[in-house]
Amino acid sequence: MLLLAGHGLNNASKKGIIMQKLISSLIIATGFVAAAAHAQVSVQDPWTRATVAQQKATGAFMQLSSPKSVKLVSASSPLTPTVEVHEMAIQGEVMRMRQVQSVQLPAGKTVELKPGGYHIMLMNLKSQVKEGDVVPLTLIFENQDGSRQTLDVKAPVRALNHASQQSGH
Repeated sequence: MLLLAGHGLNNASKKGIIMQKLISSLIIATGFVAAAAHAQVSVQDPWTRATVAQQKATGAFMQLSSPKSVKLVSASSPLTPTVEVHEMAIQGEVMRMRQVQSVQLPAGKTVELKPGGYHIMLMNLKSQVKEGDVVPLTLIFENQDGSRQTLDVKAPVRALNHASQQSGH
């Protein structure tokens, strides 16, 4: 509550101060609403594939969903300076891996980053990534208005044969 009684202020000055406080409050409230309007991306089952000694790259996988359409545009990790969003796809009769500019997350749909599809590629690793370790990742998403948001993810490291165990191979 703003107390303006006394202190030698006339009514015009009091109204001016009240208006300044009201405008400041509205600006702050608008900022909170705008922040809440950004898509809230959720991550399920994040994991990173373990490496063997001297291996310089690995992949991170997870399921992503958002109530609003957004796109995953990049990722980073303190583990290595080289982190890219990749896709594996068949071109002709050859499976090829390539960096992509973004991965679309349609509103209300789950997009799976998985072996053999979209994934986060960690390259130029300095040391082995071992089962039981946890890889910190920062995912960067772009909203439809061009604004960006980051999401920190902890991706536990799983055994090299984890994906084949899940698919029954």
